Amino acid sequence: MNALYYSYMKDAEISFPMFGDLTLNPPATFHLFGIEIYYYGVIIAFGMVLAMIYCSRRAKSFGLTSDNLFDLLIWIIPLSIVGARLYYVAFKWSYYSARPEEIVQIWNGGLAIYGGIIMGLIVGIVWCRVKKISFFATADLLSFGLLIGQAVGRWGNFMNREAYGAETDIFCRMGLTYPGASETYYVHPTFLYESLWNLIGLVILHIWSKKGKRKYDGQAFLMYVCWYGIGRAWIEGLRQDSLYISGTDIRVSQLLALCSAIVAVGIMIYVARKYPDPEKMFVNRKENEI
Repeated sequence: MNALYYSYMKDAEISFPMFGDLTLNPPATFHLFGIEIYYYGVIIAFGMVLAMIYCSRRAKSFGLTSDNLFDLLIWIIPLSIVGARLYYVAFKWSYYSARPEEIVQIWNGGLAIYGGIIMGLIVGIVWCRVKKISFFATADLLSFGLLIGQAVGRWGNFMNREAYGAETDIFCRMGLTYPGASETYYVHPTFLYESLWNLIGLVILHIWSKKGKRKYDGQAFLMYVCWYGIGRAWIEGLRQDSLYISGTDIRVSQLLALCSAIVAVGIMIYVARKYPDPEKMFVNRKENEI
């Protein structure tokens, strides 16, 4: 999304026929002390705060402490943003190679969640090795944070009028009326689909983990990968702004989502046949040390 496109999109009027043609025109930005601030960034930050609060309260259940969590997040949050941007730029290189000055202009849009997740995994692996903490236990805990962050963060796309799907007449369609236009385009509100999908996944994973169903480190993370992958593969197929593998009609995120979900299911089936011992989980080993 370049600056010209964004400036045109951000003022589109939004409507929802299923709510009696409810019409909204939320601003994409606001000014504070003369500085233009994007609601997208505020909503993303809010999602991160909620995720940190939840994870800090659940840290002990995974053998970690709040200090461990905040120490990791100091590294993982900024570097994941860099990873999300690099991933997006890599698959839009034909555009950015001719406009290198726009590579750092993330305020004009252009972050890919899978790039952030991949970078987060790399940072997490390195950090856990240095701190001698179980990576898989840490990944289990952060899975909840990812679901929270993604469920909340997608509403930043709503404020930006982005990440929506193809035209449709489905009952829950979203209308977009562009500035100066009389015609309204009705599209799939894919940002809403993904937000709700992640929220449902969070509730399921929360209830499951609270009942003590986790049998091995990494199980919650694998369930997250499977759940998110299935939902993202479906939703990505509806979107209009997908990143594609150069010269093909293959959507990058859809392919990655499907592959990751299949791999996660395969690993869970394999591990289940090994009859995992809960006593070997990081949290139980830490308690035995005490």
